[in-house]
Amino acid sequence: MTFIKLSISCAADFHEIFIAELAEIGFDTFEESEDQLDAYMASNLFQELAVREVIQRYKDLTQAKYSYTEVQKENWNEEWEKNYHPIEVEGKCRVRAVFHDPNPDFEYEIVIFPKMSFGTGHHATTYNMLSLEMQSDFTGKSVIDIGTGTGVLAIMAQKLGATYIEATDIDDWCIENSTENFGLNDMHDVPVHQGVIDELKLTRDKYDVVLANINKNVLLVEMPTYSSLLDTGGVLFLSGFYEADIEDIKNMAAAYNLSLVQTVIKDNWAALKLTKS
Repeated sequence: MTFIKLSISCAADFHEIFIAELAEIGFDTFEESEDQLDAYMASNLFQELAVREVIQRYKDLTQAKYSYTEVQKENWNEEWEKNYHPIEVEGKCRVRAVFHDPNPDFEYEIVIFPKMSFGTGHHATTYNMLSLEMQSDFTGKSVIDIGTGTGVLAIMAQKLGATYIEATDIDDWCIENSTENFGLNDMHDVPVHQGVIDELKLTRDKYDVVLANINKNVLLVEMPTYSSLLDTGGVLFLSGFYEADIEDIKNMAAAYNLSLVQTVIKDNWAALKLTKS
């Protein structure tokens, strides 16, 4: 499997804008330096025309140039591991790689193989979701993590007391990586399904909690499914969209009896907690 590494040279002020735009067209992993943004996606999903349209959209606001190369899975992973640093969330949770030493000062520590799966904790959406989770009660709950990526959100749910975890993703590498990470965190026999949520045969019909950190367009399309997976009183956690998108997400959710309870915002990215009435 190969990946596209897209490099955009632009002012740092526009990094978050381009991340949001690129996430909408399928890029799911990002690295930032002072004057460059690198974005990654599977080669078979890449469309240069879509990238060109994003760059053109902001041509009057910033001088942005892009280039891209195809990268082998193994080479990408080696580079990612070299540059991976632990993430600390709210002073309570630490997401670290297998090659970092434990730190007992944190109440929760999640250990992962830092592969190219989205959700290592570096992106604000994952940070926001972890923060929301730590403010919620998972004791004895059943949880499904849709678009699990690294599995970090599902692992956090288990550490917070969830007694049943299930996960899905469309990407084979995410399936492989999340399964590895579940094992690293003493979570065994976790059902992990590959495919679009509407097409999967899940283990259960209903869950107490649904987690979905994907992107705005997918969340809007899949909202009816999220609602159908929740019993009355069930909780839905959503992220993968900008603060400016909250109203669109909230309005769609309301159509399926989902009411906003809490909002977290970091770097203009949002995460929402909703309950089903």
